[in-house]
Amino acid sequence: MTETPLKLFNSLTRQIETFTPVHPGEARVYSCGPTVYNYPHIGNMRAYVFADILGRTLSWKGYDLTHIINITDVGHLTDDGDAGEDKMEKMAAQKSQSIWDIAKHYTEAYWEDVRALNIRQPAKWSVATDYIDEMIDFAQGIADKHCYELGSGLYFDVSTVDDYGKLARAVTEEGEGRIETVEGKRNSADFAIWRKTPAGETRQMEWDSPWGKGAPGWHLECSVMGGKLLGFPFDIHTGGIDHREIHHPNEIAQNQAHCCTGGLGEAENSGARIWMHNNFLVERSGKMSKSSGEFLRLQLLIDKGYHPLAYRMMCLQAHYRSELEFSWEGLGAALTRLKRMVMAVERLKEDLAGDADHPKFAPMREKFAAAMADDLNTPIALVALEEALAVKKVDNGVKHAVVEEMDRVLGLDLFDLTREDLRIRPQSAEIEEEEIEAEILRRKDAKVQKDYATSDAIRASLAAKGVEVMDGDPLGWEWKLD
Repeated sequence: MTETPLKLFNSLTRQIETFTPVHPGEARVYSCGPTVYNYPHIGNMRAYVFADILGRTLSWKGYDLTHIINITDVGHLTDDGDAGEDKMEKMAAQKSQSIWDIAKHYTEAYWEDVRALNIRQPAKWSVATDYIDEMIDFAQGIADKHCYELGSGLYFDVSTVDDYGKLARAVTEEGEGRIETVEGKRNSADFAIWRKTPAGETRQMEWDSPWGKGAPGWHLECSVMGGKLLGFPFDIHTGGIDHREIHHPNEIAQNQAHCCTGGLGEAENSGARIWMHNNFLVERSGKMSKSSGEFLRLQLLIDKGYHPLAYRMMCLQAHYRSELEFSWEGLGAALTRLKRMVMAVERLKEDLAGDADHPKFAPMREKFAAAMADDLNTPIALVALEEALAVKKVDNGVKHAVVEEMDRVLGLDLFDLTREDLRIRPQSAEIEEEEIEAEILRRKDAKVQKDYATSDAIRASLAAKGVEVMDGDPLGWEWKLD
């Protein structure tokens, strides 16, 4: 089953390609990680769910996976178009805290979300400030042929590499337009490799360099860490679709300069054979923006009574290259779907996994394998999983083995989750779960006694406290907190 060739969409070539590893039997993957100046919102976390599914699929296919995710704690500016203040310095100033404390706090918050979403740990979390010396060496190696110095720093001349901007398909006479306007730049799309600390200013994060005291440009870190930890060319580079427009084209240009390679007609010259990007999470209320105050971070979902794996389910219900619209109704539907799976799996937990090669499951396993091999088509894979759970009159140990294999790829943690785990008490609730259960039992007794007045009174009392009694609930959940 797992011999089905894995085909992935390459953003650089805009084509579906069969995955062929650079090093036989290995898969080396680099994922652009967070800038740890604030809490990640759930749109950010979609990128890591996608990268996790990719990594799980490569492991399932038998590849020895090395996955690197970076932590950006320096260099990323407030505008993704390469303009403005350093995000880390700005937040440290706003909070009147050390920039190192800011980085530590928000890195740990990001890691909490990673664990909550059942995202596997990468081979290494590479932290940008651990590689400053390597960044300076990298910049020195390309400076003579590809860079020039201005008063504000060292800039990369994009005209010195072939096919600049091919990934974004954004090359025009005016360049990419959103890059910061700096007096003296040769081309509008040229970008900073090293940013000098302005005269009379002191940064919390700054280092000595051949171009003066300052800090690396945002794009430099990924070229350096990707090349050092995985070697050029490596197999796959992932990130959000927003990186496809500026950050990744600039990273590719640096890689070309460093490796002394030619144009991008050969994808390997970019530094990676395949570039993959997940699409945006769309949310219409405006609360997802970090500038709006209460933005949609994972903890907000939990505070409202939704298990974080309901959000993982929501992500899997859409293909990673399609937009995913967030709504509370959609999240609730994803939670219900997850509950149904958990209830079905509860009946399998007591049986040890048997042999998955049972003829009854062959169509589901083939459907699942074909879906995952088809550019990670998780919506179809979920259907195959549900069909496997619905198979009747078969040994539970066999079903256990089939479902467990699929769940290892999808990462829904079905064999560790319980119904109780999925019933999360909203932060705003004014009643304890024990009290709810006691009242539900008292109401059941009243109904057995045909004391409908008491039954209705209990129901009304619970409703006044935000508890909806769900008579006839096919899932057997019986109540939920609003």
